[in-house]
Amino acid sequence: MTDLSMNESHVSDSTDQSFVTDVIEASNAQPVLVDFWAPWCGPCKSLTPILEKVVNSENGRIKLVKVNIDENPGIAGQLGVRSIPAVFAFDKGRPVNGFQGALPEGQVRQFVDQVIGGTDGAKQLDAAMEEADAKLQAGEIGEAAQIYGAIIEADPSHVGAITGLARCYLKNEDPERAEQVLGMVPPEKADDPLVKSVRSALDLLADAPEDSELAAAQARVQSDPADFDARLALAEHFAAKGKTVEAVEELFVILEKDMGWEDGRAKDKLLELFEAAGPKDPIVIHGRRRLSSLLFA
Repeated sequence: MTDLSMNESHVSDSTDQSFVTDVIEASNAQPVLVDFWAPWCGPCKSLTPILEKVVNSENGRIKLVKVNIDENPGIAGQLGVRSIPAVFAFDKGRPVNGFQGALPEGQVRQFVDQVIGGTDGAKQLDAAMEEADAKLQAGEIGEAAQIYGAIIEADPSHVGAITGLARCYLKNEDPERAEQVLGMVPPEKADDPLVKSVRSALDLLADAPEDSELAAAQARVQSDPADFDARLALAEHFAAKGKTVEAVEELFVILEKDMGWEDGRAKDKLLELFEAAGPKDPIVIHGRRRLSSLLFA
């Protein structure tokens, strides 16, 4: 059976009147190259077939729109085109790259690859999320918050960025702002695991003992290291303060002595802490391995 997609053309002509539809609006779906040319232009005659070949080889990842500037001088004038051939790349309704003059096929293909890679919104957001997550883990809260905020501006329903920004506020001990940020989550994504994770972190914060209770718990542990109720209180306090390492260590003191203490209260609290910290947290990854070694020892 013939693959029809290989024969499909992703090249079309446009005019000053249809440019908004053909290019501006169309570029919200995929990048669009605009080839400004004229019948009398010699270099255009060599470049345009190359553009068509390269664009069609991408099978819809990018489109080519050709504009005859003799018949349609308006858009070319707005873009400051003074010599042809001139090629502009549009993405999300705006020009993002371009070149003038005829180029060989290899350079045209390289340009198209850069446009597709550089204007792929999903890839850009993924890269930004990786950077923001890394900064959050490194304790660079302000920088992480700025990146999460920029992602939300680009995609207001991005759950990863919304929950990441909420975690920044939690790290700064501002649960009220974290709760406000979670309000940005679309209703249909309210059950997303990332949202549930931040909700668990807020619940841990609400369950934290008072400072006076904390001092009492510390004193009890010092006098009796086997006072597991006091250790659990310490763990809850540390978790509420974002001191995940300390909280985990207190819980493992209990689990290493008595995995089933009070119907698994320590284990349940540890799992709640893991959910609150999020699956990417290195402490959680290491902690789950540590818990598994205890369970299956």
